Amino acid sequence: MPHFGDDLFLGTALTGQGLDSALGDPSPMSLGIGPLGRIYVFDAVPLTLQAAGLAALQTLLAAGNMTLTAGTGVTTTIDSAGTVRYVLDTPRNVTVASTGNISAVTFTITGYDLYGQRMTQAITGPNNGTVTTTKAFKSVISVATSGAVGTNTSVGYGDVLGIPVRVTDAGYIVHVGWAGALADDAGTFVAAVTTDPATSTTGDVRGIHPEQRN
Repeated sequence: MPHFGDDLFLGTALTGQGLDSALGDPSPMSLGIGPLGRIYVFDAVPLTLQAAGLAALQTLLAAGNMTLTAGTGVTTTIDSAGTVRYVLDTPRNVTVASTGNISAVTFTITGYDLYGQRMTQAITGPNNGTVTTTKAFKSVISVATSGAVGTNTSVGYGDVLGIPVRVTDAGYIVHVGWAGALADDAGTFVAAVTTDPATSTTGDVRGIHPEQRN
């Protein structure tokens, strides 16, 4: 399995009662990180990306929801409202892949982040390739299309991973390790999007890790 770890400079972890050092938690997700304080390490062993991890190849005659399945590395759970959630191993991007040109179709992915906050992202369908979300989903409940999908299309998860705290600047990241190597991975860090309120077309509110080599 691939492996990565990141070291982040974290600023003061504040709560309504002041310093939160006794709890040992990183900065609350609403505050994110800053250039001062202790270094925290976030470590994960993500599964290899799966192009059909959430939905096998299929077509749709008209606008509607794709049929989701729990593929490799995906588990299911039913929430209190009776909705099935397809849970990923770690927060990561969702992918839509097709060999046809379905760029006229909008795919709207709905699910939840690491903290159980509901979120959506609308992305344009692929043209003989793969398109991805810029949000990191921990679970997915639906993938809706704006029109017919005439060519077999799958939904899966990619190799861009979510960050558990808000990172607004790459300068706050000390190191991104990969598979036991000392050299940094050559991916591209994407900072947290601060648009308020977030929409279905904005990126991740905490930022995403550089693309990992699976």
